[in-house]
Amino acid sequence: MGDDKKRFGLLIDYDFCTGCHACEVACAQEFKRKAKREKGIRVLEIEQRLTEDKAYLTYLPFPTERCVLCKHLTKKGENPACVKACLAACMTYGPIDELAQKLAQKPKMALWTPC
Repeated sequence: MGDDKKRFGLLIDYDFCTGCHACEVACAQEFKRKAKREKGIRVLEIEQRLTEDKAYLTYLPFPTERCVLCKHLTKKGENPACVKACLAACMTYGPIDELAQKLAQKPKMALWTPC
């Protein structure tokens, strides 16, 4: 007998994140969280030093242990708050098997699912 229950996750394309923090704000508002340590997603800013005193910033949206992928929204067929708010459209919510296929086609992406 097969398992009809699909697992869902969040695919993040790091090539397109602009560091706007809209995902953080949306998460904080959705769950009425104020402290940074309480957020379900955080945008990490990584500075990469290059030659000739130049630097390059990379932004990494990173789900935390508090992220439950907005179960209350996804049960109704909606996207998680972070996905809805992402201005760069670099986050995709969906079945893990479908997201894994996309992940295999492109580097600089991460697939995340809560326990």
